[in-house]
Amino acid sequence: MANTANTGQKGGGSSRRDFLYLATGAVGAVGVGAAAWPFIDQMNPSAAVLALSTTEVDLSPISAGMGITAMWRSKPVFLRKRTQAEIEQARSVDLSALPDPQPDKARVKQPQWLVVIGICTHLGCIPLGNKPSEPRGDYGGWFCPCHGSHYDTSGRIRKGPAPTNLEVPTYEFVNDTTVKLG
Repeated sequence: MANTANTGQKGGGSSRRDFLYLATGAVGAVGVGAAAWPFIDQMNPSAAVLALSTTEVDLSPISAGMGITAMWRSKPVFLRKRTQAEIEQARSVDLSALPDPQPDKARVKQPQWLVVIGICTHLGCIPLGNKPSEPRGDYGGWFCPCHGSHYDTSGRIRKGPAPTNLEVPTYEFVNDTTVKLG
């Protein structure tokens, strides 16, 4: 008789024990998650970093053929309002002759506005040519005097040691006179 009493109890005790194991495990998992959350949350970007992630630039003072340099994420960004001649020159280039072939239409959202990160892709120098008084190189774009890289009016590498074109950042036009970088 003692065996039957134990057998009956074992079935009921086992399900209760399983419930206690599951409940203890669930409470433990919630506790570990609550303890770990401050460590995980501190890895999110700070408010200062989020504030620097986008920058709006007023384009109204830029006339055709001129450019400005804006800072975005501690990098110079060249914004140039291209003339019709510069646009046509950029579009007429034979892509097979370029070290890093990319059509002009893929590099701009509006043909008159070119937006590129102003860092030479060779060794990270700042190319010249965003001001009329600076040399623009052999192709009318930018010239990096450090090692002689020449970029055209679309920011594409044409001559010199730079392996790739000037990078096009993420940007969008907020309205006709404002561009948002980032």
